Amino acid sequence: MNRFSMLSLGCALALGCAVPAQATDAGDALAQAMTPERELLFADEFDTGTLDRDKWIVIGTDFWVNNEQQAYIDDPSTIAFRDGLAGADGGVLVLRPVFTPGTDPNKDRDAPFVSGRIESQGKFDFTHGRAEARIKLPDNVGVWPAFWLLGNGQWPDTGEIDIMEYVGEKDWIGVALHGPGYSGETPIVNKFFFPEALDVTGWHTYSVEWTDRQVDFMVDGHVLYRATRAMVEHYGDWRFDNAKYLILNFAMGGAYPVKTNGIQKPYVGIPQETVDAVERGEVEMLVDWVRVYAPEE
Repeated sequence: MNRFSMLSLGCALALGCAVPAQATDAGDALAQAMTPERELLFADEFDTGTLDRDKWIVIGTDFWVNNEQQAYIDDPSTIAFRDGLAGADGGVLVLRPVFTPGTDPNKDRDAPFVSGRIESQGKFDFTHGRAEARIKLPDNVGVWPAFWLLGNGQWPDTGEIDIMEYVGEKDWIGVALHGPGYSGETPIVNKFFFPEALDVTGWHTYSVEWTDRQVDFMVDGHVLYRATRAMVEHYGDWRFDNAKYLILNFAMGGAYPVKTNGIQKPYVGIPQETVDAVERGEVEMLVDWVRVYAPEE
């Protein structure tokens, strides 16, 4: 590694000690070093400049949950690709909101934004193993990008694993499990606060290691939270021995952001400063790659 040592990063992640500001784009090096050698089940490096429709589907305007303030559309304005970004390994996927008040076809929702959401449902799913993505996030209050897994069936009965959720406070991300008896305001939830000189605006690898006994959530190879089967079964049935598919999305406002920031105007969970940043084209979620590995032998 150049610029700072593996030891410095390990210290920063484990103990919260200070590291140089330039370390923000090197955090995932530890995760790469710690990724076990095992079968690669799925990978998208986002290097072709187009969405691989053999791996992903795109969610459209019919979908609406959590009082979110966007409609999803299948359009290059919200799902794009870019090359030549500093710190990225080849091309990147760009998910971004666009401010388009008055254009939502669902007048009951009347969302002021459109945005992008891709899923591997019907294309790829897996049971147990490691899923990880290298992601860079924006510094904007009230955004709600996420990387997560969902079961093939009725929610929450087939389980949900939230590997990374972000609502615009750049020093932390959230993780959670949802299932019957522990959905919505789930008790199986935690936050990871970045150490000094690191935050979501740098490249980081967000991962989950998932077995039939526990779910480990990780940032840059550091386990930030472990949910065991016993913990889950204290609240309800364990629903994590079934196949789940991948989701990457960029939501705006809604239930989680507003419960964090209390903002109601101009939109639920979203301040005017974020609206202005969206209009300037500054708000986006960058994804360098997504990979899924088989369980360890």
